[in-house]
Amino acid sequence: MKTLTLEQINHAVKGTLICQATELLIKGVSTDSRTVKAGELFIPLIGEHLDAHKFIPQAIANGCSAVLVNRSYYEKNALSQNPSQKADASVEIPFIECEDTTKGLQDLARYYLSTFNMKKVGITGSTGKTTTKEMVYSICSEKYKTERNLGNFNNHIGLPLTVLSFAEDTQVGILEMGMSKKDEINLLAEIVRPDIGVITNIGTAHIENLKNRKGVLDAKMEITNYFGKENVLIVNRDNDLPDIEKLDVEYKLVTVGENGRSDMVISNITDLGENGITFTMEHRIGNEYESQTFKLNIPGRHNAYNSALAVAVGLELGVSLEEAARGLEKMENTDKRLSIKGKDGIKIIDDTYNASVDSMKSGIDVLESVFGMRKIAILADMLEMGEKSAEYHEEVGEYLTDKNLDMLITVGEASKHIEKAFSDKMPGIQTIHFKNQEDLNKKVREIVKPGDVILIKGSRGMKMDEVVKCLLGE
Repeated sequence: MKTLTLEQINHAVKGTLICQATELLIKGVSTDSRTVKAGELFIPLIGEHLDAHKFIPQAIANGCSAVLVNRSYYEKNALSQNPSQKADASVEIPFIECEDTTKGLQDLARYYLSTFNMKKVGITGSTGKTTTKEMVYSICSEKYKTERNLGNFNNHIGLPLTVLSFAEDTQVGILEMGMSKKDEINLLAEIVRPDIGVITNIGTAHIENLKNRKGVLDAKMEITNYFGKENVLIVNRDNDLPDIEKLDVEYKLVTVGENGRSDMVISNITDLGENGITFTMEHRIGNEYESQTFKLNIPGRHNAYNSALAVAVGLELGVSLEEAARGLEKMENTDKRLSIKGKDGIKIIDDTYNASVDSMKSGIDVLESVFGMRKIAILADMLEMGEKSAEYHEEVGEYLTDKNLDMLITVGEASKHIEKAFSDKMPGIQTIHFKNQEDLNKKVREIVKPGDVILIKGSRGMKMDEVVKCLLGE
């Protein structure tokens, strides 16, 4: 983070500064009283079950230089003066009052971005957004000082904290935007005001909250709410939503896909199993076409689409196809997203980060492509599927029927529909069902044997990462 004065922070959060140290420099922001350091602003957030204002004394003891507080914190405690002192009990530290510390964090992030001359890329979608984010990062890093959010820091708290960690010399900021309901992308887009937006696809993730795929589309399209003529939206044309032919927008629209009408045309996809994929991408420049072959070291044919989206971002930012190809080949897989691990002669395809119909199918495709003696799918419930949950799970089961599976293991209540749909058409293939992950862990090491390739996947709430740890002896 580049330094900000308390006066700048106070202005950003529309607060009241309780001290005269307006020129004090803040070099970082923390919401964790246990790890806050000297030079940092401590921001205590109020959650559903916890008000972190109670940890202000701990933050001060750990050396924080200032504290942002909720105005009601003072009103409730009838405090008219700064009540907190450093550990030596002699020097007061500055406080800034604001209406709400979570909104204050977001307002500060918005202001912080306004102090940069950088290009901002926002990425959302039902599946593939984290992988696409990492691809864009690898591509843009070939030419620019690039930053992005790490892990799952993609919500109303994680994204602002990511923004506030950007170094002073950042030229490109890549921000994944997650959501589970309407208006959440709008909030993040309002903070970031992305120059370029990417929608990876429109699927069934979080459909319980959004009723149908049209609702999912509307929520994802919130990324364009602050777009003007100078902005760019990049989408997968081969996904049926959005309907490109019906879009009437003032900003620039760039499409990718195997469809010849796309701006970035994907062809010659070769699946190398666990060694990744190769593919060709063709880009139209005026009346001429530029072509480039790409090698990606992470598995999954579907990643050709994620790559095309990322390359399209790079082109908009002045990265050449050759530079993009070099960046993509350097990319490493993100943990728990089709990450292939091995121990004791077995291969584990760890895709336990989350699950939807589309990502289940992608994981199954990778299982089919990886060499092994037996192919075993361990699939748990897809959560937040709404009233069509049974239908979506059955769709996964039917998809499995032509994938040369040797054994299917299902976990959870909804996954029974996967097992039934598969067994109805493939009665000769062994299936085993477990009530929960804990029951599976008691038996899984007895089931698998050397030479097996095992896909492990389910929604995060099903804790399938614990099965991976069990098999790896962690």
